[in-house]
Amino acid sequence: MFSLSHSKVCLYTMVTGADSRTQTEANPDSGQMVALSATFLEITVILFLDFDGVLHPDEAYMVKGRPVLRAEGALFMWAPLLVDALKNYPGVQIVLSTSWARELRFTRARSFLPPELQQRTIGATWHSCMAFNDYGDFRTRNRNTWWDRATRYQQIRRYADRAQLVNWIAIDDAPEGWADVDHDRLLQTDPQQGLGDPAAMARLQVLLESTARQA
Repeated sequence: MFSLSHSKVCLYTMVTGADSRTQTEANPDSGQMVALSATFLEITVILFLDFDGVLHPDEAYMVKGRPVLRAEGALFMWAPLLVDALKNYPGVQIVLSTSWARELRFTRARSFLPPELQQRTIGATWHSCMAFNDYGDFRTRNRNTWWDRATRYQQIRRYADRAQLVNWIAIDDAPEGWADVDHDRLLQTDPQQGLGDPAAMARLQVLLESTARQA
């Protein structure tokens, strides 16, 4: 059994091309580079999305290769709330900043989301090709990497820097290490209430509105 909520191993998947009008996205499962459509350049906001403590209580575990929620409710019980919140923001795209992307691989992790959120999901902060240990050895299940020791904020910030993101926000229940300069980008949720907390949903609307205006 492995706790999904306490694995802080999320890597960078999207890179920008040298030409300012061309960008590419790395397939997080295969490493294949896929050309993005021109509509990518029209994206107004990137939303870094955690699963545990956000879309369901922070009690998800891997049992025999499958995620199981050991709390009241169901996995992704609050995902429909996020679907509704994003309806008026077609330019919002999602990057998975959850350990699910490492444990289950990107494609499978994304498949747990409602179709409306799957369509918005363009990548993940985790990429299997970065599973190197301190000696340069490639180990997909190795836990002795910088990424294992990094905070969620460090993983997100690295992705944002490399993709040269300007307008981005994050929903996460892990506030550790967030820099003051980026703290206003974070919607910190209660691990047991997630987006089921009305106050969290109200804060999300404020973040979406203010970030969209800056785009």
